[in-house]
Amino acid sequence: MSNNEFRAVIKYLVKKGKGSTDIYKELVDVYKDIAPSFSTVKKWTALFKRGRESLEDDPREGAPLTSVTEENVSALEKLVCADRRITREQIAKEVGISLGSVSTILHDKLNMNKVCTRWVPRILSTFQRADRKAIAEELLQNFKAESDGFIDRIVTGDESWVHHYDPESKAESKEWRRPDSPRPTQPLQQASASKIMMTVFWDAGGILLLDFLPHKQTVTATYYADLLRKLRDSIKGKRRGKLSRGVLLLHDNAPVHKARLAQAAIQECGYEELSHPPYSPDLAPSDFYLFANLKKRLRGRKFFDDEELKSAVEEWFNSKDGTFYEAGLNMLPSRWERVIERDGQYIEA
Repeated sequence: MSNNEFRAVIKYLVKKGKGSTDIYKELVDVYKDIAPSFSTVKKWTALFKRGRESLEDDPREGAPLTSVTEENVSALEKLVCADRRITREQIAKEVGISLGSVSTILHDKLNMNKVCTRWVPRILSTFQRADRKAIAEELLQNFKAESDGFIDRIVTGDESWVHHYDPESKAESKEWRRPDSPRPTQPLQQASASKIMMTVFWDAGGILLLDFLPHKQTVTATYYADLLRKLRDSIKGKRRGKLSRGVLLLHDNAPVHKARLAQAAIQECGYEELSHPPYSPDLAPSDFYLFANLKKRLRGRKFFDDEELKSAVEEWFNSKDGTFYEAGLNMLPSRWERVIERDGQYIEA
């Protein structure tokens, strides 16, 4: 809130017969840390009790603030609209006003803040957004019709690379330090070239099938179709009765997943394939939940060969109980709702 908005609240409470102490307590209860100080509340309470009506500061002695004019506000707005990445220094030089006046106009007059770009997998077309929304509505309707049974029937899976070394992000490398302690430094590092491709299928109870692709091979339709058949055997052995209740297969639209051989294997195994919109990792539990958590745990660790890396992956999966996997799938309904609310746009993690 601006100073004038706080003063309007104080003025209203004064007219209600409140004293400065009570007004201050009410402001802190509602606005917490952004509430004005007690001295400020006391000052304006006294002014309003003496009959003051204006919320504005009294004019200062000396030269008036002439930079914040309608002409400069208009000029600054045109500059910002023409170049959204323009700096305050560039604006000040172009318009011929101080940095302080630039900040005043940007924040107080134009109500603008500079925000970071949010990275998304793809700039979605109108059709793609409509497709995402329609599929989210379909899945949410099916979930509501079946409730918990719907989530329990889902089996989801995907492929992903895991590296022998994946460096920590800046956020993950933060350390607790005192203000006078030197800031830690480390050289810029890249993920290792050595890596392996894993395919994982899982449900609310845990991992059903984990497969590592041999080197110099690629995930083909034949390979994926064989995995789907192995998955059926795994479900039969680990989840008694799940096949008879009907498996809902949730995977993305990768070409090998949609290939004729893979689709034939889906039919052969008796899976019901759930709709999944293209370019939608934010609706794929393996992407937004399972792989994200796994790789966060592996980052910063160095593995000297494939077997050591495979063991670390298997150990991490085995360390998680059913509640972890269930929580990931239970996020789906709320994510479908958010896609619908955003009219098909990507949602935040």
